[in-house]
Amino acid sequence: MSGTAPRYLYLARHGEASSDESELTDNGRRQAVLLGERLRCSALSAIYHGPLPRAEQTARLICEQLDDVPAEPSELAGDYVPYLPQRAELPSESADALLDRLAQFPAEERDNGPELARQALAQFTGAVDGDEPRHELVVTHNFLIGWLVRDALDAPKWRWMGLNHANAALSVIRYAPGRPASVLFYNDMGHLPPELRWTGFPPELRG
Repeated sequence: MSGTAPRYLYLARHGEASSDESELTDNGRRQAVLLGERLRCSALSAIYHGPLPRAEQTARLICEQLDDVPAEPSELAGDYVPYLPQRAELPSESADALLDRLAQFPAEERDNGPELARQALAQFTGAVDGDEPRHELVVTHNFLIGWLVRDALDAPKWRWMGLNHANAALSVIRYAPGRPASVLFYNDMGHLPPELRWTGFPPELRG
């Protein structure tokens, strides 16, 4: 009888996008290729990517560096607000700033996001059926990565905010049967040369 086995969830933000977010920049394409090269020995069995062009293009360039790993578009890997906190949940000194920031996002992303986020947890997290570990990559956006890392750490739901992932950086979470989730590493940019690190961050945080 089959049991359960660990899942290794690899999370990558798309490569650097153009100003209108319709495609990757030259830097973004190079980032995606380098990430794909890093993942060649990772035993990936599947790649899921959000439907927006910058995520789809990143996933395609990663796939070109791998051998026969299927890529599948997924609305659950899209760009949306995963959770809308109430003021009482937030630190009093930052509540106004956080709520003002959330109000700037399109209503569709705020209204539909929480249900998509719930489904994403069901789809992408937890141990897997069978006897063999499963390694999966989700090419997505900053918000969903923050949401999944927050969940793995059992942090308050609003703490997806404040986590910022660099373009084409890599995080990995392990879900082992009968154990809490483990964040093995977060926002790793070791595969990127210095000039390609920290894109997607505010200018004052770039090193």
